[in-house]
Amino acid sequence: MLKKLLAHLGVQDRAGAAALFWQFFKFGLVGLSNTAVSMGVYYLFLWLDPNLYMVGSVLGTILSIANAFFWNDRFVFAGQKRDWKSTLQRLGKTYVSYGGTSVLSNVMLWIEVTFFHVSKTIAPIVNLLVTIPLNFIINKLWTFR
Repeated sequence: MLKKLLAHLGVQDRAGAAALFWQFFKFGLVGLSNTAVSMGVYYLFLWLDPNLYMVGSVLGTILSIANAFFWNDRFVFAGQKRDWKSTLQRLGKTYVSYGGTSVLSNVMLWIEVTFFHVSKTIAPIVNLLVTIPLNFIINKLWTFR
């Protein structure tokens, strides 16, 4: 299964593996900025009123997806068509892909906080272990294909 996934991601040899690693590394750098945006908004709302944690999470998500599109389009998955239609298609796909994993993350957040009493400050960080690799695969195979 892993071999099939790597083949889909373009890994045929060591050079392909190195290129994939470098691309994932750049994706990780963009992810750090996304995390800073989304967590900054989330923690601001948490500081203003802890009951608004879901509002902060959703708003942080919307802003971080815009950040993700900008940097992934220019830095990680560069070389895409720059015409208006292609750019809007990639932007739409970015919101769908990140939106899907953000819904997953928000559901996980709600479950962790509500049922398992995980700290509202820790749960979003734990969720990144699921959403980062998932976002990379979706973006590489679909959004910026």
